[in-house]
Amino acid sequence: MKTYFLLPLLALLAMPASAAKMGMPADAPKSYEAECASCHMAYPPGLLGQKNWQNIMSGLDKHFGTDASLDPKAQAEITQWLIKNAATKEKYSALAPENRITKTSWFIRKHDEVRADVWKRAGVKSPANCSACHADAAKGNFDEDRVRIPAK
Repeated sequence: MKTYFLLPLLALLAMPASAAKMGMPADAPKSYEAECASCHMAYPPGLLGQKNWQNIMSGLDKHFGTDASLDPKAQAEITQWLIKNAATKEKYSALAPENRITKTSWFIRKHDEVRADVWKRAGVKSPANCSACHADAAKGNFDEDRVRIPAK
């Protein structure tokens, strides 16, 4: 009788409860790190849904105010990988306004206690700079217990 309760409990505990551990898929193409992480953190693809990644990758000539165009082979490789590993849970895969992770409802909810002046600190610069507060962000670990907000 105890095993009927223990197994579901163990399965529940093994599931990620939030975006705390999105994880960077091990099969990331070298072009993703080389191209995307040369300007910003290589975001784990599970932070956005397929449609957002398609939108981002099809508009690289106007990538958030910058021309981030890639050669067709690299663009196709990265696009396919992002779409394959995009968020599937509804709360993460919902269409993000302006294709921005920082505009998703879950991001806003998780960061609602962060004051506006914190985002402007030299050590943070913007909500998109995950690594400023989440030391393991590049690995896809956004555990709240490991957050360290820069004082300046």
